[in-house]
Amino acid sequence: MRLTILPAVLVTPLVAGCGGDPAPESAGADRDAATEAASSTEQALCLDMGPQTPRDIADPHGLNADMFPLAPPASEMNLCNLHTHTNAEHKGPGFSVFVSDAEDGGYACNEAADLTPAELEPAEGAYGGVSPGDTIEVHWVHTSCDATPGVGLGACVPENCENPLLRVEAQVFLVVNDPDALDFSAMAYGGNPSGGLHQAMTIPSDTGEPVLFRGSTTGPSYDQSTCSPAQVTWSVRPQCARLDVNSLHRWAEAGNVFEETKSHGVRQLVTAPELLSPIE
Repeated sequence: MRLTILPAVLVTPLVAGCGGDPAPESAGADRDAATEAASSTEQALCLDMGPQTPRDIADPHGLNADMFPLAPPASEMNLCNLHTHTNAEHKGPGFSVFVSDAEDGGYACNEAADLTPAELEPAEGAYGGVSPGDTIEVHWVHTSCDATPGVGLGACVPENCENPLLRVEAQVFLVVNDPDALDFSAMAYGGNPSGGLHQAMTIPSDTGEPVLFRGSTTGPSYDQSTCSPAQVTWSVRPQCARLDVNSLHRWAEAGNVFEETKSHGVRQLVTAPELLSPIE
């Protein structure tokens, strides 16, 4: 989940004071380079931020004690944005295969290597950045604001709404060329409020109990030293589901209120315990 309306915050690394006599001038040249790099990495952590995302959802450990209020269930909020990332930003029991640490890296579904030639048959269309065999993570973003689904996460925080609660329902999919797999259009936005609220038509409910935790927005512009200031309640399902690539193309071809036509890059996994909330 990427946030364009709030600026990234880079915290200036703290320099620890040292007692004793000044070091000789030659000491800097004689330092162990690995130790210096490790120290620099540790100091660069944005420790004055709230908990960050993405994370390994199978590991509940976290030391970030920022306990902002959890958002209500998605059924009590307005769907405001919908987008995808290639590959999975989170790591989970069903998507634990590390792809790379590049912007298009992240994690793949465990079954990605077992697909048949038919399931991997190329399929061109209007939705970019996704091919059969890829893993994508879909984010249904919800807000407590009286908001209408729209372009980018700015739609989730309209000017007339202060301090909104944000919630992301996340599902990881293995993309296949198979008309019998799930249809993305059936999980998108139908255009009509339900019970006075804007809602996705469906979100998978058979891929395991969602893991609930406090975090932030994601996307490749953030890392462990450049953190997102947003406060987001996450609900991430632990298993992959299969999604027909042709349904993504049809969804993009038909047009959507989110103006989404391609999958986005990933933020690499946050591993520093100081940047993670404990999963209760």
